[in-house]
Amino acid sequence: MPSPAMASSLWMCRLCMRGWRSTLNSIERLNFTSWRQTSSSNVAVKKETTRRKDELAEPVDERKSFYMLQEERQEQAERSVLISCSHKITEKRFLNYLSRHGDINTFFFYESFGVYAVVEFSKKESVASLQDGASIPSIEHEATVPFKSRLLSLKLNNPVDQSGSQPSVQCLPQSPVPISELIQKLSKADSIDQQLYTLTDTYELTEESIRLRFLVCSLLKDIAAAYFPECTVRPFGSTVNQFGKLGCDLDMFLDLDAISGRNLKKTAGAFSLEYQMKRVSSERAATQSILSVIGKCIEQFGPGCVGVQKILNARCPLVRFAHQPSGFQCDLTANNRIALKSSELLYLYGSLDRRVRALVFSVRCWARVHGITSSIPGAWLTNFSLTVMVLFFLQKRNSPVIPTLDRLKELAGPMDKVTIEGNDCTFVSNLSKINVPENTETLEHLLQEFFEFYANFAFGRLSINIRKGKEQNKPDASPLHIQNPFEPSLNVSKNVNQTQLERFVELAKESSWILAQGESRSPSRTGDQAWGLAALLLPSVSQPGKSRKRRKREPASERIKSLLESLKTNKLHGKTTGNTVSSERTVPNKSH
Repeated sequence: MPSPAMASSLWMCRLCMRGWRSTLNSIERLNFTSWRQTSSSNVAVKKETTRRKDELAEPVDERKSFYMLQEERQEQAERSVLISCSHKITEKRFLNYLSRHGDINTFFFYESFGVYAVVEFSKKESVASLQDGASIPSIEHEATVPFKSRLLSLKLNNPVDQSGSQPSVQCLPQSPVPISELIQKLSKADSIDQQLYTLTDTYELTEESIRLRFLVCSLLKDIAAAYFPECTVRPFGSTVNQFGKLGCDLDMFLDLDAISGRNLKKTAGAFSLEYQMKRVSSERAATQSILSVIGKCIEQFGPGCVGVQKILNARCPLVRFAHQPSGFQCDLTANNRIALKSSELLYLYGSLDRRVRALVFSVRCWARVHGITSSIPGAWLTNFSLTVMVLFFLQKRNSPVIPTLDRLKELAGPMDKVTIEGNDCTFVSNLSKINVPENTETLEHLLQEFFEFYANFAFGRLSINIRKGKEQNKPDASPLHIQNPFEPSLNVSKNVNQTQLERFVELAKESSWILAQGESRSPSRTGDQAWGLAALLLPSVSQPGKSRKRRKREPASERIKSLLESLKTNKLHGKTTGNTVSSERTVPNKSH
């Protein structure tokens, strides 16, 4: 049994490996984590402890480059397995059994159609050892496809022996808290700034969720490697750009560019060899063929992959499916390098100033609550479009919070130069090279100014462009025009119609006004009344999809006037403003 000092040392090493941000997130789980390490006494830790002590001597780099971080996580995923467990399992026995195959770096449990565990070994050979000891199940009246993956099931050979054991597994959450619970949590904060940071901490992807996402990509790579042994499956979008919310979809792409032999210089001499290849009419046709085959493999051979759809005629062909063991809805594309550069850009902006992530998370939450964004494709704003709007607003401050993309390009070094499909995607990757003017505005002020900015924005004639950091004349008649940062000819918000844009503007005006009221900017004495950001997340008077049964909605100015009169009246009667705002904003929706 290791001493408490050794257990504490192991725990601190784990926090060091996870990095500073995940350390803060782990503080709330301090007691559980300490207990978990102590109960894991039979894990082989001697060599691992020595290695981790060496790592502790090195300073933790809080500003790792995007690709350095991705490579680290991919390497972690290659040394990890996903195991389905019985609900009767005890953590101690679980770890005792697995530690026979090698030292365990980290592990955690979660629920998705049962209890699962993610286990990361310190060496890849331990995974091979574990697989060598696994058997292919025999099932009566059914046949199995003998595909060996790192998705395994741990069976109890003698369930009766376990009947007296009390399960000690604590499953970590993989989905966001309900909005009602979030509002209660925000209402107890001391300031609007604290509310925005609390929302971010509550909704952001946990370290465990990110590890699971990279592991799913690694499991899919094992399937694709049957055809392309040197391929990689890389996550992009919310999983890696620092703006992912618990429960969000997993976007990934099949990367074939790393396959050796591309652009290989011919050797001097009389002969040279090259592979014979199947030729197709275009790169798009090649992508469609590849995804069609990989999609079929996922459908037929991928354990836990269900509901496979091959959407090959879309502008960006993809394979969509649900991965039941992780609970993720997955979209797989091929060689989608521009999307990865967009993810890197958002990661960079989110790393420059902590207010960026807090503002984006809060605006996205506000938009989802009021139906401005949706998980269903349609005429709504997307999370990406909304994020670009926040970034543009932050670039437009008198003292910019973040630099323009053109400025990031000026700071780029020779190794940063990137051209993808004829588009210049160059910008600096070294965060230490970026200096921005000091902006000391509070999040409360920025949130109100964001709503005010877009409530009065000339959408009818101006386009949003974060490359220049300034408005430009719209090149087409789309209601909302947001220039794609790396493909200038594309409008990332082309799907948004006039009705949805008007709803966004109307709600921005209303939210700006509410935040401007002194009564809405201070917490209630009892702490149980929604105020500040929490008040903005209450049910809206303009919920979509209910207009047919209701009379025409009065103009926003009239509703604001009515709300102001109501505030004054209730104040005279000694009622709280929090109740007044809540009551007014839950009036049944009228036509929009």
